[in-house]
Amino acid sequence: MSAPSQPRFGAPFTALLAAALFGATTPLAKALLGTLSPFMVAGLFYLGSGVGLALAMLVRRITQSQRERANESRLHLREVPWLLGAIATGGVAGPALLMLGLNATPAATSSLLLNLEGVFTALIAWIVFRENVDVQVFLGMVAIVAGGVALSWHPGAAGLPLGAVLVAAACACWAIDNNLTRKVSTNDAMVIACLKGLVAGSVNFVIALLLGAHVPHVGTLAAAMLTGFAGYGISLVLFVVALRNLGTARTGAYFSVAPLFGVTLSLILWPEIPPLLFWVAAALMAFGVWLHIRERHEHPHTHDALDHNHRHRHDEHHQHVHDFAWDGEEPHAHPHRHSPITHTHAHFPDIHHRHSHRA
Repeated sequence: MSAPSQPRFGAPFTALLAAALFGATTPLAKALLGTLSPFMVAGLFYLGSGVGLALAMLVRRITQSQRERANESRLHLREVPWLLGAIATGGVAGPALLMLGLNATPAATSSLLLNLEGVFTALIAWIVFRENVDVQVFLGMVAIVAGGVALSWHPGAAGLPLGAVLVAAACACWAIDNNLTRKVSTNDAMVIACLKGLVAGSVNFVIALLLGAHVPHVGTLAAAMLTGFAGYGISLVLFVVALRNLGTARTGAYFSVAPLFGVTLSLILWPEIPPLLFWVAAALMAFGVWLHIRERHEHPHTHDALDHNHRHRHDEHHQHVHDFAWDGEEPHAHPHRHSPITHTHAHFPDIHHRHSHRA
């Protein structure tokens, strides 16, 4: 049986928009770091993310129908360890290790080392979780990472070994976070991002206070939290949706272009002629994204029976009846079961295509 190929551009656009929002927070954070400690900035960004998404969910719940509230996706007990692991590694350990590493590592070296997050994310996805990779996707990842290296390259910069190890360890934590978040990506992306923001924000905020930082005045507080809502909150919601549709390695690759958006915004805010390496980085990243977008992975594959809950349309993978009065609205969410099916069509390693590939 042959099924129509899935849209090829919607999911990559979601991942790139997440990268753009996150990348834009870097120059804004730079402006805030003049008056706030790094842990305070991280805490307020995460808290702004969590509080903002909590308010957004409250508004959504008020406007939802009773059936929509009854059918919305909820975390299962078996998924809680995955989410807690993601929060602990990406929201708590990652920022703490980075701040410690920055104290012993020049900023230029740290910028180079932060490119390891994309590499670690892909390696864990490919090796540990057996996510499919072909030559084109691998070369695209290499091009994007090479662009990141070019973007942050400062000749002659070197850092202390311990600091470099700590920054690399922070990247490994975020890579683990990305892969663990994929395990819960079928759930409400706003709930996942909200929980991450509230927990990570509280931890970083308390650390900042313990280290002697003071709560900033209302204007700075509001600016930091609003920046965090957009750059950490909305960005993370989009990232989770991209994980659901693209898989971890591909989403991580697209997200690795975030520094390019950050540098571009910096050049707009503080105008200057971009150096040659900026254009080299932009070309490499654009080439890597192009390689990923033009990917067409297609082969006969079998879907095992699967029960889950997420927003969906009645496409080739969602042919089921409803045990409630359905008004025909799509997309919609409710618990549903996928019957076993074998067919051939182009696909990504999304939530419906996590199958093995045997030679």
